[in-house]
Amino acid sequence: MPRDSHALGLLYREHQPWLRNWLAYRLGCREVAADLAQDTFLRVFAGRELASVREPRAFLTTVARGLMANWCRRQSLERAYLEHLAAQPEAVAPSAEQRALVLEALQEIDAMLDGLPPQARQVFLLSQFDGLGYDAIGRQLGISLSTVKRHMKRAFLGCLAHAP
Repeated sequence: MPRDSHALGLLYREHQPWLRNWLAYRLGCREVAADLAQDTFLRVFAGRELASVREPRAFLTTVARGLMANWCRRQSLERAYLEHLAAQPEAVAPSAEQRALVLEALQEIDAMLDGLPPQARQVFLLSQFDGLGYDAIGRQLGISLSTVKRHMKRAFLGCLAHAP
């Protein structure tokens, strides 16, 4: 057990209800807020020394905002995928297992893309999803071919880092 587990317990007792309500207000769902509040404290527990935290609520909201943004992004991906499925004829609809696998893959791709700098992410998306060649990407973004290649290399290395 980490040496500042007492500090975490104190932080939890003093601020967990407040954080849960703060999240519920922003999300409009008490159940999701409770889950994200717990995830926030798990992240804090796995992270830094609590003795260095001077403003606990500011610290907790910073951690919670990141988790909330990830949750919202995952929900958006899931919603878009389910809308796409709803537009398909029933005969070509994937099984529940296939849907779960695709959603998991989409979330992994999203996590990988989130770790890239904005321009590298944009270059990767233009290449892989819009089908543009490196020259066309360079012209569209106003960057050199070598810069496009550098961004693609970074994106591919990011993909490899997330591979199982």
